Amino acid sequence: MERFRLPRKIKKSLKQTIWLYPPDEKDSRQMAFPASSQEDYDAVKNGIATEFPRSTKAEIKVFREMLDKEVFVTDEQLKTFVEDIFREDLRYSSYLILTEAKKNPRAIQAYFNFVNAYLLFQKGEKSYGNICCMAVDTAWELLKTKPKKNKKQR
Repeated sequence: MERFRLPRKIKKSLKQTIWLYPPDEKDSRQMAFPASSQEDYDAVKNGIATEFPRSTKAEIKVFREMLDKEVFVTDEQLKTFVEDIFREDLRYSSYLILTEAKKNPRAIQAYFNFVNAYLLFQKGEKSYGNICCMAVDTAWELLKTKPKKNKKQR
C-alpha cells in the first residue's frame, strides 16, 4: 500500500485550519485531519468536511464581555449550579474550588465565567456547559500558582 503524501505547501495550508465533518444525530462533530489521512483529504475535496468558522475580534470581544460580567450568587445557589453541571465524584472539589475563587482576586474572573456560562447553559445554550468546566479548571490553576516574586526584593 502506498503512503499518503501531499506537497509541502498544501499540507501546511491544511494544517493551519480545523476541519470538521457534519454533525451526527447527537449534534457532535468529528474532526478531520486532511494533511495526514487520505480519507479526510478526499472528504475535504468533496466538500463533506468543512473548515471551522473563525471568530472576528468584535465577536470575541462581545463573547468575553458576556462571560466576564460581575455576577455573585449565594453559596447555596452555587452548590445547585455545580450539582447540575458536574458528575457526582467531581461536585465537592469543584464547589470548593469555586468558593475559593470567589474570595481570591486572581481567580475571581474564573468564578464569574462559571456563573455566567451556567446561566446561559440554563437558558438552553448547551455548549456553555463545557465553558463551566473549563472555568473551574482555570480557577484551580490560578489558585495553585503563587504570585511571582520580584528578583530585586531579596
